[in-house]
Amino acid sequence: MKGLLEKRWIDVHFETLPLWQQSAFTSFSSMIADEDNTYPCFPARHAFLSNYLRFSFVGDPRELSSLNDLANCLRTYGKCSRDSGKNTALAIFLETPEEIIEDYDWEDYRKLFWSILNQLTIFDEKDWPTDMPIDPSHHKWAFCFDGEPYFIFCATPAHRLRKSRHFPSLLIVFQPRWVFDEINNSTDNGLKMRKLIRKRLVAYDGISVHPDLKWYGKEDNLEWKQYFLSNDDISESKCPFMSLKGKL
Repeated sequence: MKGLLEKRWIDVHFETLPLWQQSAFTSFSSMIADEDNTYPCFPARHAFLSNYLRFSFVGDPRELSSLNDLANCLRTYGKCSRDSGKNTALAIFLETPEEIIEDYDWEDYRKLFWSILNQLTIFDEKDWPTDMPIDPSHHKWAFCFDGEPYFIFCATPAHRLRKSRHFPSLLIVFQPRWVFDEINNSTDNGLKMRKLIRKRLVAYDGISVHPDLKWYGKEDNLEWKQYFLSNDDISESKCPFMSLKGKL
C-alpha cells in the first residue's frame, strides 16, 4: 500500500491491509490513544483521534526503492499538510525484517535512520530553502524536503529504557515546523504545554527527560539531536546528516 492514508480510511479498510501493516497501525493506535491517556504528547493524541495525522507504509528501509516511495509520500504530504488539520504529522511505518529486529541495537538503528534521511535528499527535486541554514550545527537548522522544514521523531524496537521512543518496528514521524509557530517558548500556551508534556514524559518513561530535548531556535538547541534520541542520556557530538542530492 503506497501513498497517504487517513485514520478514517484505515479504520474502514483495516482487514484489507497486509498483516505487517495491520500490526503496525494497531501498535500505533494502542500507544498514542491508550485507554489510560498516558501518552506524553497529548497534542499528538488529539491529532490522531481528530483524523489530522496521515500515514504511509513503506518497504524495507535498506532498499533504495523503498526510500523513493517514502520521498513520494513526503512530497505529497507536504503539498496537503496545511489542509490536514491542526497538529498534523506524517507517520511512516517501515517494514522491518525480523533479522533487523533481532540483531539491531539502538546504535544500529541510529545509523539506519540517518542513512534514510541522507538518501532521501537524492530524491529531493527542490533546492534547500534559502531562509534555512544548511549547517546542522546552526540552532535554527531543520531537515527540509521539497522546500518544507520538518521536525522528525524516530522510534525503534531497540529503545527499551526510553518507552516514548519504543515501537515494535521502525517508525519515523515527520511534522511540519509551521505546526509549532504558535507553540513555542515565547507564548504562554507553549510554555504551559512544554511543562505538562515534560511531566507526562517523565512519568511515561520512568527516567529523566533526555538533555537534548530543548526549544527550537534557542542558541543552546541543536534540532538534529532530538530526531533520534539515545536509549540513555548520551548526546551525539557530530551530526550524521549529509545531503546526497545529485548523487544518484
